[in-house]
Amino acid sequence: MSEELKEPNETTGTENNAPTDDELASIKAQLQEERASLTEAQAVLIEKDDRIAQLQAEGEALRVERSNLQQAQGAAITKYLDAVKAANPAIPPDIIAGDTIEDIDASLANATSIATAVKASLEGQAKETRVPAGAPTRALDLSALSPDEKIRVGLQQKGGAS
Repeated sequence: MSEELKEPNETTGTENNAPTDDELASIKAQLQEERASLTEAQAVLIEKDDRIAQLQAEGEALRVERSNLQQAQGAAITKYLDAVKAANPAIPPDIIAGDTIEDIDASLANATSIATAVKASLEGQAKETRVPAGAPTRALDLSALSPDEKIRVGLQQKGGAS
């Protein structure tokens, strides 16, 4: 390939392609615009960095607040569980359990239904094995009596006189 000789620049009117004063002014104006855009972009970037830092600080504060609320909720649930157990002494405390208020309420309802069923079952068994009022008659221990006394007791039980 052969190198072509360059023609003089028609827009500049010079042979060495040096820019004219108008072109220099245009390039300087363009450079100033780009510098202004760069400065503006840097200001926007700084503003966004500040906003990101602010949001990160707010996020951390919210995480701390959430942690505190979770601890408070755990303490409240524990107190609620203790109160439910104390309010229901007829139900064994081991049966009532849960990690949330809803779980505790469901556990209490289940335990109450079990306790009611057991109570009804025990009452039914008690009715079946009812003992009549009053003490039963006692049989006399005749082994310590003499033969004469045994005869007298036998005659009294038959309705005879002694």
